[in-house]
Amino acid sequence: MTTISDVGNDAETADPCSGTHHVHRRTFLAGAVATAVGASLGAGIGSSAYAAALTREQRDKLTPDQIIEMMKQGNIRFRKGKKTVRDFRAQRRATAAGQSPAAVILSCIDSRAPVEIIMDLRIGDVFNARVAGNIANQDILGSMEFGCKLSGAKVVVVMGHMACGAIKGAIDKVELGNLTSLLATIRPAVEATQYAGEHSAKNDGYVDAVARTNVTMTMAAIRSGSAVLAAMEAAGSIKIAGAMYNLETGEVEFFT
Repeated sequence: MTTISDVGNDAETADPCSGTHHVHRRTFLAGAVATAVGASLGAGIGSSAYAAALTREQRDKLTPDQIIEMMKQGNIRFRKGKKTVRDFRAQRRATAAGQSPAAVILSCIDSRAPVEIIMDLRIGDVFNARVAGNIANQDILGSMEFGCKLSGAKVVVVMGHMACGAIKGAIDKVELGNLTSLLATIRPAVEATQYAGEHSAKNDGYVDAVARTNVTMTMAAIRSGSAVLAAMEAAGSIKIAGAMYNLETGEVEFFT
């Protein structure tokens, strides 16, 4: 199935006589990304074993909704154990001179939630910002503005996850060096979460409910804290979406 990833092939082979290396490129999309996506929305960013790098022209033909759908399809492959075979050398070479990522993903530093893996992405597909509790501060907002306004990314995703340690720390009002102020940023989500059960860091259901509220509030903080991104979203040139990653099932649930 042809997708955004099928942008070309860099297969490095050796000449047994001369000992030199030759690079062969096979182009699958030939400028027809929009047509291919429109036909089936593909299997996701980074789905082809022959993928090189997403070009600016190909990225610009995609809509924000199509990019999100591709990330969803990549996550399905991850959950089914059908992740793409990667040629990271080809991807490295193809992105060395420039990049055209389709999205900016703000996620937690948790080692169990690496977005490129769980969404089956390639080098160069997305900008990835990671900070405990997936919070948005001025530096994160500036990075997002760079990714979207200057580099052309069309989607901003805030992804939280189950059993988040930063959420638990905010619930317990942990104080530790610079972590204290970070967790204070999450506290409004703790206070805003409506939950019928026990409000405790030991209650997994409550922790996950707060994590979801935190994602929603971070999305709101992005809109209120960045006039640049808010204007782009209002114009329809980008979409700001939320997501929650289930550590047990591997599923990424997207929402707006």
